[in-house]
Amino acid sequence: MLRTITNNFAILTVVGVALAWFQPQLFTWMTNGSIQIAGQPLLSVALGLIMLAMGLTLTFEDYRRLTSLPKALLAGVGLQFLIMPLAGFTIAWGMGLEQGLAVGLILVACCPGGTASNIVTFLARGNVALSVAMTMVSTLAAVVLTPLLTGELAGTYVEIDRWNLLRNMVAIVLVPVVLGTLLNQLFPRAAARVSAILPLIAIVLVILIVGGIVGGTKAQIAEHAGTLLLATLLLHLIGFGLGFLLARILGLSVAEQRTISIEVGMQNSGLGSGLAKTPAFAAQFADIQQAALAPVPAAISAVWHVLIGSFLASWWRRGS
Repeated sequence: MLRTITNNFAILTVVGVALAWFQPQLFTWMTNGSIQIAGQPLLSVALGLIMLAMGLTLTFEDYRRLTSLPKALLAGVGLQFLIMPLAGFTIAWGMGLEQGLAVGLILVACCPGGTASNIVTFLARGNVALSVAMTMVSTLAAVVLTPLLTGELAGTYVEIDRWNLLRNMVAIVLVPVVLGTLLNQLFPRAAARVSAILPLIAIVLVILIVGGIVGGTKAQIAEHAGTLLLATLLLHLIGFGLGFLLARILGLSVAEQRTISIEVGMQNSGLGSGLAKTPAFAAQFADIQQAALAPVPAAISAVWHVLIGSFLASWWRRGS
């Protein structure tokens, strides 16, 4: 059953978004800040749990292996933080997006790859080990690169507090991942048992987060639907397309080309929407309406990237 659920992640995401559109109250409790755990909004806790789940699948030996990075891994992570941020900024500028949408699009473009990419890579018969390594390295690198790149590119639209974004990345990403790895090291058997259901937990949390953003910003999405759908579609088409093309130009294997395409094209949209939803990030906007728009591109992004990724996986699987 678990395999069936993970294999149908794209369908479940679309169903979740559709349900959130017609029944927002089923999802908005995840993102509206009404529920707090230990003084932290439920959304931040959920993002931390997703990162903790990733950490539980890793060992410190995995970190040590990264000291001898292969060509494909170096190329993939480099392309991740080159193609997507530049594509996000270019689309925002080229389409003349208003402030909130532009900043939100650039933010999600500067986020690392998400764990859903590992599932899609498996389905596409790509290099799963490379996919996991790329997700891990891009997530760790994002602690510094996401605030830095977002500050530089989105700073054209609004002054970005890089230090606040860095603190959020440390708290939401770095600490849970390292803690998960430590727990895996100390309690490997328990971690192995828990790891069996981690993909399901991650999928459920991502759908709840995306659904909460969609349900809570239904009016803004309806008002900007055409622009939002086109901008986010272009972002991911560029990511998948250039990721594959440049990996081929670099002379990587077919499996590595597929993997890098998927890793570059699929962002951690849940993280992007969560960061944009934090009060400190919203406070950077002079107009509260623009602040409300910032998390929306990430929510729409989550739908597009799993749809495109799942389509490519199905196509490549049949053709391999």
